[in-house]
Parts: sequence; structure tokens; C-alpha cells
Amino acid sequence: MNDEHKQIAEGLRRAILAEMEGQHFYLMAARSTSDEKGREVFEQLAQEEADHVRFLRAHHDALIARGELDLGVSLGPKLEPDDPSPIFSESLKQRAGDAHFEMTALSIGVQLEASAIQYYRDQAGATGDERVKAFYLELSEGEAGQHQMLVAQQEYLQEEYWGAVGFSRF
Repeated sequence: MNDEHKQIAEGLRRAILAEMEGQHFYLMAARSTSDEKGREVFEQLAQEEADHVRFLRAHHDALIARGELDLGVSLGPKLEPDDPSPIFSESLKQRAGDAHFEMTALSIGVQLEASAIQYYRDQAGATGDERVKAFYLELSEGEAGQHQMLVAQQEYLQEEYWGAVGFSRF
């Protein structure tokens, strides 16, 4: 394996580990929320992360075995809610003062997704291989969708949560 392939394989390995961490976080969030819709969406987010792991592993394994990417693998469908409350039910907004875990999970999820977006963009920019660049950019777009959904939910609940826990705007 040449140096470029080693560098790509290491980037894939790190991405796999990060996606696995995201998957486990979302599964933990699904088990910990009392909001049924939130549980379902967190499970779907965990499934998307598992799909990213599968996608990255296929490329990693093909690169190690054959010295090339697996062009036959693709990412599965993305979660694309169109609700102003894309993760949690409306009832969570009404009990926002008790949503400490959910708000923390949103905040952590936002950071995980932002980090993944940046990592994939950095990896895309670091390679001269157009195929590697393309799949990193595809992953970045998928993570951006998850990030937007988490931020939208965070913003939707923020005022009620802050008011309920005694914070206010200046």
C-alpha cells in the first residue's frame, strides 16, 4: 500500500470511529428521552450513523484489499423531516423546564455533527483523488442535514427552555 492509500485508510478509520461514537450517542439519547417522537428520531439518527459506518468500512476494506474504493456502495436514505419541531413532539415544548436531558442531547448532537462536517470537508480538501473527495463531500452533506435538523429543534425549544430555567435575553 502506498503512502497516499495509507493516509486515506487512516482518514477512513478515524471517520468510522467517529460515526460509531455518534451512533452510540444517539442510541443512548433514544433510550434516555421520555419523548416518544424524540426516541424514534434519535433511533433514526443512530441508523444513519450506522449507515455511514457501513459506507466507510466498505471503502476502507476495499482500499486495504484492492488498493481502490468500493464504487458499488452508496449511502442509504436520509432523514428529512419538515416539521418546525423536527425531533421532539409539541408536548416537549410545553414541559420545556423538564427537558434538561433533551436540550443537552441536542447541544451535544449539534457539536458532533459540526465536527463531522468539518472533518469530512478537511479530508475532501486533503486528497487529490476525486472519488475520495466526492464521497467525503457526500458524507459532509449528510451530516449537514442532521446538523440543520438538530439546530432547528434547539432553536424551536430554546426560548421556552431558557424561560423555564430562569434565563432571559438581555
